[in-house]
Amino acid sequence: MPPLRRCWSAALFVFGAGTLVAPAASEPGSSPGVSEGAPPAAASPPARPARGVCPEEMMRVRSFCIDRWEIGTVDTATGLALSPYYPPEPRALELVRRLWQVERERVGDRFARTMPLPPLPAVQKSGTFQPKAVSRPAIVPQGYLSFYTAKRACENAGKRLCTLDEWMLACRGEQGQKFPYGSEFDRTACNVYRHYHPAFVLHGNTSVGHRDPRLNLVVERGVDPLLRLTGQSARCQSRWEGQAAYDMVGNLDEWVAEEAGIFAGGFYARSTTSGCEAQVSSHSPLYYDYSTGTRCCR
Repeated sequence: MPPLRRCWSAALFVFGAGTLVAPAASEPGSSPGVSEGAPPAAASPPARPARGVCPEEMMRVRSFCIDRWEIGTVDTATGLALSPYYPPEPRALELVRRLWQVERERVGDRFARTMPLPPLPAVQKSGTFQPKAVSRPAIVPQGYLSFYTAKRACENAGKRLCTLDEWMLACRGEQGQKFPYGSEFDRTACNVYRHYHPAFVLHGNTSVGHRDPRLNLVVERGVDPLLRLTGQSARCQSRWEGQAAYDMVGNLDEWVAEEAGIFAGGFYARSTTSGCEAQVSSHSPLYYDYSTGTRCCR
């Protein structure tokens, strides 16, 4: 089963500058004090591919391959899709879900408080799932990733996290430009520097509640989701050897293989014009919220 695509309910809840969209029942993050568990045991990095051989979901950049789209996740054992709206790690998911079942009725105005949590797939209710990265177009990318969970998801797919140097090289494209599409910032090209912030829409404060599972369901003016489907920003292409990687700037921040903890590229509500040079290094590798995703290399 492929990762679940975003499915909008007919019920729309208009709130100030944004629209809150309740997910359909068929569709499948919290207090800053919640963290994921200890780092996984070290694993041998996947071998680098032979020259010219990359899987179809990856783009060749010199001597390595990189995912063309930000990852979604599936359960490693069953292949069933995991929700992109919760951390794909059993302990963190349970803490986040329990917290926001209560907090969603306490924060925001009455319209925000009527928005339910996104449904949780049955495979994640078991508490035994393990995330595996999948890179596909037109899916909701996986947010709520810590460095360690991102690393584990890539390794479970036979891949690895990209180094920062690899990530930046791929992002700049063959022309070595600051942005995937050129040398000058264009707000309409990639999903970044948006005027709406989902935490303000739901909580009235941009600085709190960043693990709320509903944040990436907020839609601007009822028509443009803040978090877009992978590849939806068609002009946000980093091109190498006739192929393109999408959304390396914007949509979600992307963890890279730096043990100190760095994510790159910016996310949709980050006010950055740094393009491929955008980085955040102020968080522990255990950190995760609605804006943290990744893509894999090999």
